[in-house]
Amino acid sequence: MTVNDDSFTNWKIREEIAESMIPLIGKLHRERDVTVLLHSRSLVNKSVVSILKTHRFARQIAGAELSVTETMPFLEALASLDLGPSQIDLGMLATTYQADERGLSVAEFTAEAVAGATGANKIERREPRDVVLYGFGRIGRLVARLLIEKSGSGNGLMLRAIVVRGGGAQDIVKRASLLRRDSIHGQFQGTITVDEDSSTIVANGNAIKVIYADDPSAVDYTEYGIRDAILIDNTGKWRDREGLSKHLRPGIEKVVLTAPGKGDVPNIVHGVNHDTIKPDEQILSCASCTTNAIVPPLKAMDDEYGVLRGHVETVHSFTNDQNLLDNYHKSERRGRSAPLNMVITETGAASAVAKALPDLKAKISGSSIRVPVPDVSIAILNLQLAREATREEVHDYLREVSLTSPLKRQIDFITAPDAVSSDFIGSRHASIVDAGALKVDGDNAILYLWYDNEFGYSCQVVRVVQHVSGVEYPTYPATAV
Repeated sequence: MTVNDDSFTNWKIREEIAESMIPLIGKLHRERDVTVLLHSRSLVNKSVVSILKTHRFARQIAGAELSVTETMPFLEALASLDLGPSQIDLGMLATTYQADERGLSVAEFTAEAVAGATGANKIERREPRDVVLYGFGRIGRLVARLLIEKSGSGNGLMLRAIVVRGGGAQDIVKRASLLRRDSIHGQFQGTITVDEDSSTIVANGNAIKVIYADDPSAVDYTEYGIRDAILIDNTGKWRDREGLSKHLRPGIEKVVLTAPGKGDVPNIVHGVNHDTIKPDEQILSCASCTTNAIVPPLKAMDDEYGVLRGHVETVHSFTNDQNLLDNYHKSERRGRSAPLNMVITETGAASAVAKALPDLKAKISGSSIRVPVPDVSIAILNLQLAREATREEVHDYLREVSLTSPLKRQIDFITAPDAVSSDFIGSRHASIVDAGALKVDGDNAILYLWYDNEFGYSCQVVRVVQHVSGVEYPTYPATAV
């Protein structure tokens, strides 16, 4: 048998195993509200090829490829347990099992590793929490996709309504079309139908009422059967407590802003300071996409090395607040054609660090350049450390952070030498460390951090909403602290 024959036979075997994983993953998700992950990447509703590619991607962060032959026994062991709502990482199970020297079987080790989600320890499944989107632009539609995707188990978050200004004839049809097809993020994964008479979009069985209103004060959400909902404001029109309080209408309990908050509005970066949200806090912000990209790695570096000062330069994709062609704009440079120019502009991300990391004493400055790409940005974080380090040391530390730390859902790590911006479209992490570009010289470290400023940020928004809703389920095996 030739090498080619061996490779193809191996592929077919792994393909068959991946096929047999799909019903197990689906049943755990639908019946027990368990999300199966592989190094923080969900395997729910994934195709055979996607499952195999996710296993192969492990080599980029863990240093070696994982095979479905290694993870399948753990999935089978999970399927036999009395599991409650949770997230379970097959990659972490396989990795920690290999390092365990007690001679336990896979079934014994798995039962021990996820004991917190079984039997008397398991969390009870919660009733769905209503969610309303105020605004339906780039972030609003991506958050909608995520909410619909995560409603598959029938628990957790349920998107009940979208509030927009009326746009004329066939408004709802056009909005549904924008949800169905996206030039950057591709096709919606599922089916979408429109009932114009009832002003409803039905996406994967989720009936989403489209409410037309020019002002928050015009809506009584209880009229639509909405109770104790979390409203996500995607417009950015109001950023202070007074303005955002307008959303606290009948049926709405909390308001989450997808832009930096002003004044005393808490700016939350999930993974860093989400545990500081007070239970009675009704208004909060998810900060900006760039703040979410730089704060987790900045915290990781400060925890290990100490940071004395830093500067962040963001090379950011253009956004809807810029002009396609030269035209008037209230900002000095943003009026120039976005697809044709690099545009120097300001960023508030550096100053926002203080809100998310109040214990960080280092002064962080920042600037930004908008460039002619429609999505994915890169932040260049230049840090003076409190002690000297080597490139190898920082490289290994950040890789470990991405795999086992409490920040593993925020920080990803890639070693591909030929990676470019479009490779990170659809990334669910807030920030991806480019290992090949990392520079360390004594007490100076320069981190190159890719981020999908649309989708990665939207994932962070949904994580915050899950947290304040009480449906952010624990992950097993337990993360190292």
